[in-house]
Amino acid sequence: MIQLLQNNLKSFYPIKLNMQSDTWHITDEWAPILTVMVGTGMGMGDTPTKKEIYDPQSLQHVLNDTYPSEDEVTKELDQLAILLENHGAVVSRPDLVGVNQVFTRDIAMVIDNRMILTHMVEDRKKEQAGLKSTLQANLGSSITPPANVKIEGGDVLVMPGELWVGYSKASDFDRFTTARTNEAGINWLQDQFPNRKVRGFELQKSDSDPLKNSLHLDCCLAPLGMGHVIYYPGGFKNPEDLCWIQEQYPEESRLELSAREMANMEGNVFSIAPNKVISSLGFDLTKDKMKHWGYQVIEVDLSETAKMGGLIRCSTMPLRRNLKNS
Repeated sequence: MIQLLQNNLKSFYPIKLNMQSDTWHITDEWAPILTVMVGTGMGMGDTPTKKEIYDPQSLQHVLNDTYPSEDEVTKELDQLAILLENHGAVVSRPDLVGVNQVFTRDIAMVIDNRMILTHMVEDRKKEQAGLKSTLQANLGSSITPPANVKIEGGDVLVMPGELWVGYSKASDFDRFTTARTNEAGINWLQDQFPNRKVRGFELQKSDSDPLKNSLHLDCCLAPLGMGHVIYYPGGFKNPEDLCWIQEQYPEESRLELSAREMANMEGNVFSIAPNKVISSLGFDLTKDKMKHWGYQVIEVDLSETAKMGGLIRCSTMPLRRNLKNS
């Protein structure tokens, strides 16, 4: 079946599957995007069972019989890929390996000129097989953390001179499936990137209630390129972390989300330049606020993909940004 899919890639993908040789380089969240991998709905299969779900948003839609189909998600992510290509990015897609590869952000991430192949929940390890062609085509180095280090890319925000990392302490990490990054991940990242300060944010977790769960840091915190931030205060377990964020951004530069807006992924946006942000259709609060701040907001419909517990940032893995024009 997988070979049949691979033999017919041109009929499915509107753009090239794998990227040209290039050097990975990501130093922040908003420099103009040059190369990016976009997830695919192909291979995600039928609606999962309750036992196969590992986030409360997906569980809710499985129980309500509203979980998206493979065709719906494939069409949405193909449109996102076309949009990015139309804005000048070289777009790559994962190799098709017959598993769910919607959220490419989680399986790997680029920091500076290195790709980190993350350690995820056990059920998702097969997704990384879709990176084979990308790893072979590029000139940067890659590294896999030791087994005790757990990290997913949605928990890591690459900031100027720093890494902001969402994590869970051992008591929550051992209890919740939605806890994806542990304290060992923070320590390991600090060892790997000594020239950056790694700043941890402990997140609220729930395996059953999407209104009480911050699946990743990028679900409740979105720093933007012109000095603004979108955030959900209830996503942070420690008041001091929330206070620190609010101290970094003046009140007029902050947009605070409600629990429902967070669960809807309204803050899960993707910057393609310091003043250009991609957001999903229907999020008028964030769209209007970003436009008021001076951003060009580019909309795409990912309403079905959002039912799986992630959105635009989750579906994109930046590989190279243009630092000269950031």
